Amino acid sequence: MTLDEIIGEFDRGLRSMTGVSRMSRPVPQSNMPVLVEGGMIADAPQLTDEEKAHSAGLMRVNHVGEVCAQALYQAQKLATQSPGLKASFEQAAREEEDHLAWTSQRLKDLDSRPSLLNPLWYAGALAIGFVAGRFGDRASLGFMAETERQVEQHLDGHMKTLPATDYASRAIVEQMRQDESAHAAAAIGAGGLEMPFPVRLMMRAAAKVMTRTAYYV
Repeated sequence: MTLDEIIGEFDRGLRSMTGVSRMSRPVPQSNMPVLVEGGMIADAPQLTDEEKAHSAGLMRVNHVGEVCAQALYQAQKLATQSPGLKASFEQAAREEEDHLAWTSQRLKDLDSRPSLLNPLWYAGALAIGFVAGRFGDRASLGFMAETERQVEQHLDGHMKTLPATDYASRAIVEQMRQDESAHAAAAIGAGGLEMPFPVRLMMRAAAKVMTRTAYYV
């Protein structure tokens, strides 16, 4: 890895932890029909304080997930010697950076903040990703696929509990869910191995600790 690449990865890591992210795609917009009353366009229903707090908690969890995704992809990119795989991880990381920027913006809109523990989440994910990458490219791809599948399941759960009228958050989560599904399919298509059940179980347990903590902190 060249000095320019090292500087670039360091910059991406700092931006991931501090919430200063660049998006290559605009924030997804809701396709819900506007409300019409007497021929006039009505404002979207305002969220209650309780609904805002819940939406913010879920979006904070999603933001942490994207911080971790940046670290995982960076670590796996460092661990592989395959130029093709490096490019695949880089492409996925760029799309995940969109998610990072979207969730960061939504947290601001909800008058909330990212997790205070982002540096800890980032460091842990970086270490896990590097270890996964050292087991070989197929194992690294399999780890990526399983991670994306579990994130997709979390997002499915969020769609069920987000306030029905929080169209902005729902649009973001739905696009993220589609992207995660595509990343998982691409990793399996590239030869990713199925993770052993104990590994999948540990990944779920770690994710549960992270999501429960990030919802509040």
